[in-house]
Order: sequence, then structure tokens, then C-alpha cells
Amino acid sequence: MGDSFHEQLIEDSAFLKSDRRLDTELVDKLILQLNRIYPQILTDREATKFRNLDVPTGFRLGELLTHLQGKGEEACREFYRALHLHVEEVYYSLPTRLRLRDSLDPLVYPCVYQQRHVLNDRGPLFFLGCFGVAVGMALLYYYSEAKVTGGSRALGMAALGLKRKAQEVLIWYTEGSLMN
Repeated sequence: MGDSFHEQLIEDSAFLKSDRRLDTELVDKLILQLNRIYPQILTDREATKFRNLDVPTGFRLGELLTHLQGKGEEACREFYRALHLHVEEVYYSLPTRLRLRDSLDPLVYPCVYQQRHVLNDRGPLFFLGCFGVAVGMALLYYYSEAKVTGGSRALGMAALGLKRKAQEVLIWYTEGSLMN
């Protein structure tokens, strides 16, 4: 990963202190996780100190981060593990996580750029032209037998610019109506 967890925690501390998603309940969950699972990192007395509700949450979190940085690499790693476990959205938005994600080798992990609402790059005139052809074909089909004389011939002529399968269908329809 390059950076140690201690260095990452130093870099992420300002973000964690200012993030509003870390409310009192979540900070208490992190403290309890560290206290119960790893009492060598956070003793009962220290956990009680950091869970004091008379002290604002941001200040308690700042003291906890400073305390963990003083405890060393293992304490910082366990804090990140607890953060990942309890508050994933904050964990993945940390500056060090974003930098790590952006610095991945593009040959190993290709970037997928999603383009929204882009069906083609031909523009609106192409769409209107295709729509006009479709409407024209529909009108020819609808009015060919009833009102327009020679409509089936026009339908056969319209088949000239189409692909082979569509051409065969339209010519078959034209030949069938001429025989009647």
C-alpha cells in the first residue's frame, strides 16, 4: 500500500474530524469495538474517557485519533478496520482511500467511464431522419391498400434502400398485393 496506517491516519485525521457522518453513536461504536476486541489498544479507563458525552463528539474523536497515533501502527490499523466495519461510506471516502483508488495501475484495473444518456454520437438530425423514415414507412403501409393507388408499388420502391431481409419482406408484400 505504500503508506503505513500511522501515516494514513495522520493524513485522514482532519477529514475524520470534520465529517458530519461520524456522529456520537458511531464514534461510540468505534470506541467500543477497539475496547472490547483489542483491550491492549484501548483500555476500559481510556474508553470511558473517550465516551464522555459531556465533551463534544468532534473533540472526543480528535483525542481518540491522537491517542491511537501515539499507540503505533497496530492501533491505527485496527481503527481503520473498525471504521470499515461500522461506517463503510466514510471509510471509502477517506482521502487516502480515494488516492489509493485513483492511483491503481490502469492496465491491471481498467477504468470504466459510464456515459449517461448517450445512445450515439450522430446528433438530433440523424434521429429525426430515422424517425421520418419510420413514419413514412408506417404511413405507406397504413394507406397503401385503402386510399393510395399504387401504394404497394411505393412500398416496393421503399425497399430499395433497406437491408436484404427487410427488402425481401417488403418485396414479398408488394408481389402478394399485386396478384390480388
